[in-house]
Amino acid sequence: MTPLTSSAFALPEHLAVKADPALIADDERHFAAIAESLEHSIADLDERLDTTRKAPGRAYQEALDRDQEVHRLTARLRTLRRFSLDLCLGRLVTSGKPDGTGGEAVYVGRLGLTDRSGRRLLVDWRSPAAEPFFAATHAEPMGLASRRRYRWTGGRVTDYWDEVFTAEALEDARRGKVALDDDSAFIASLGSSRSPRMRDVLSTIQADQDAIIRASSHGALVVDGGPGTGKTVVALHRAAYLLYADPRLGGRRGGVLFVGPHRPYLAYVADVLPSLGEEGVQTCTVRDLVPEGGSAPDEADPEVARLKSTADIVHAIEPAVRLYEEAPTEGMEVETPWVDLWLSADDWAEAFAAVDPGTPHNEARDDIWEALVAILLDKVDSDADIPEDQLRRALLRNGALVDAFDRAWTLVDPYDLVGDLWSVPAYLRRCAPWLSAEEVRLLQRTDPHAWTRSDLPLLDAARLRLGDPEASRRRRRREAALAAQAEEMSHVVDHLIADDDSEMKVMSMLRVEDLQGALVDESVAPVADPDLLAGPFAHVVVDEAQELTDAEWQMLLLRCPSRSLTIVGDRAQARHGFAESWQQRLERIGVGQVRHASLTINYRTPEEVMAEAEPVIRVAIPDANVPTSIRSNGRPVVHGSAADLDSIVASWAAEHPDGTGCVIGAPSFQAAYAGTDRVRSLTPELAKGLEFDLVVLVDPDSFGTGIEGAVDRYVAMTRATQQLVVLTSD
Repeated sequence: MTPLTSSAFALPEHLAVKADPALIADDERHFAAIAESLEHSIADLDERLDTTRKAPGRAYQEALDRDQEVHRLTARLRTLRRFSLDLCLGRLVTSGKPDGTGGEAVYVGRLGLTDRSGRRLLVDWRSPAAEPFFAATHAEPMGLASRRRYRWTGGRVTDYWDEVFTAEALEDARRGKVALDDDSAFIASLGSSRSPRMRDVLSTIQADQDAIIRASSHGALVVDGGPGTGKTVVALHRAAYLLYADPRLGGRRGGVLFVGPHRPYLAYVADVLPSLGEEGVQTCTVRDLVPEGGSAPDEADPEVARLKSTADIVHAIEPAVRLYEEAPTEGMEVETPWVDLWLSADDWAEAFAAVDPGTPHNEARDDIWEALVAILLDKVDSDADIPEDQLRRALLRNGALVDAFDRAWTLVDPYDLVGDLWSVPAYLRRCAPWLSAEEVRLLQRTDPHAWTRSDLPLLDAARLRLGDPEASRRRRRREAALAAQAEEMSHVVDHLIADDDSEMKVMSMLRVEDLQGALVDESVAPVADPDLLAGPFAHVVVDEAQELTDAEWQMLLLRCPSRSLTIVGDRAQARHGFAESWQQRLERIGVGQVRHASLTINYRTPEEVMAEAEPVIRVAIPDANVPTSIRSNGRPVVHGSAADLDSIVASWAAEHPDGTGCVIGAPSFQAAYAGTDRVRSLTPELAKGLEFDLVVLVDPDSFGTGIEGAVDRYVAMTRATQQLVVLTSD
């Protein structure tokens, strides 16, 4: 990259007035400085990345630190190269000081950037200095005189918008120093075509959205808003903001988990967090939390699904596990080749108490065994000449002791544990005594491992509570590998010392214990890959949260012991109804400290579409929080025949070379554009959270009756940003 040799502005002819040097000269100089700084920053990052990658970092923690630094440098380098000058979102100018001196121009960027002299060229959009850029209004200007937002295309400014907040700034506009527009940058952006990925909206975040993005992470924040209010925008940008602003969340402190409703949604928003410089956020759906989630079908019996949707059924996992954690109530004689040792019931209880709280059941076995061995070793007379390592091996070979230990703290497979609940009625009654005899019978099934979506919360709770059955064996293999390597290294050291004929005998230093340990390369030993979604996480963001059952909420709460949550949703879009308040729902599942924020302005959906969508949801949910649209595009909803579906889609695609469309309610739709990024065919459920220029509903009355049908129709209709077409079969 080289400093600018041409203008950073490429304004179209009809905006020629905005190309006046009086309006853009300051920006041109600043962009030139940014370009030069970017060139130096990228070269410096390349060099630091190369040096970091070559660093040895052989010990486990050093290797981890090196990998994290490589990831951090790579992410920043990728962001700088991806955006170049369009890292800059806009600028703000503070109002004049009381002494009459002028205000300061501050440029806001996706990332912070300084030149080699330390001059701040861009402030990070998440910093306090950038807050007025998003939050200032004419009612509360927050010390601003003016604000400018840029539209970038291909790395050059193709439009910009100015707003003024003081009389002095308004006078500057009259003198041609500020280019005022009748339309704001945000309103102008609403009419642009959609793409298969969520478009960049950072520079046009509104004050009501920004206030929620910057809210404290303490406790649970519910963001309630109807279609088109920017809930997803808020959720994603809040995740990036909290990682930047809250030191409790970043680094090794747990990080952030972002949970979306389905896979098409995750693909749609995949670019947003990386574009904000955050690539460490884990994103998933609730199904992704369990390996079986992708293939598990819905529960066929609605009553079984209802029983398994409660938080209580997930809580049955704990007593189910406890049945495999029962210390013997009688003592036993432990025979060894040297001495017989008495292991009392109190000794068993002491060993069981040695486990740290929260240790998974299967992984705690090694800790309990070590505690038992330590107790038995303490019973050996200190005068007895018994090698400790041989005594340990003798205890491990003692069949009676091992059998008693296995019965007291049994290695349990999580799938067998849940399967037993569905195949052994007495086991289910003991673990879930609140169930009636009829409910217990209803939950039994022939194939206990025929997992459904309703089983996922129980499988998840069992996996997290039990841990990996192979963990103990892996740890023993790892210890054996390290011990073998240490022994081999000891032989090498012996050879080096024997061959050392130097006067100082420097090779003898290799006998120093700490140095010998440093020679062992822990990276060669087998280590289990971590489950990146297992947590715990410092903060969890949930979009379309109204769809989660109480049991599914337990999956998330298990991963967020701090209960620091951002909960985004719309009760009126809950397919199975949501009669409670958010406060009532969250208190029932175990979440306290609930704060509430509402988004009431529909920025996405035109008035013409909402005029037909609102009555659809009001019939089923009279008190639905239907947002107010702020724009009209003059395109009424089109009604027609389903027989014309192909021609309608083809005509739209021909007239609109850009943009996206979606057909909802016609799974067999196979036009030329079906299955491509231009026009997709989705169910109402999979369209949730997405947006399209064109939406074609086919036979919406077939979506069903009651709340579920009304919600599906309402959701489908409000995906449209430009045109809605409703087709019915003859």
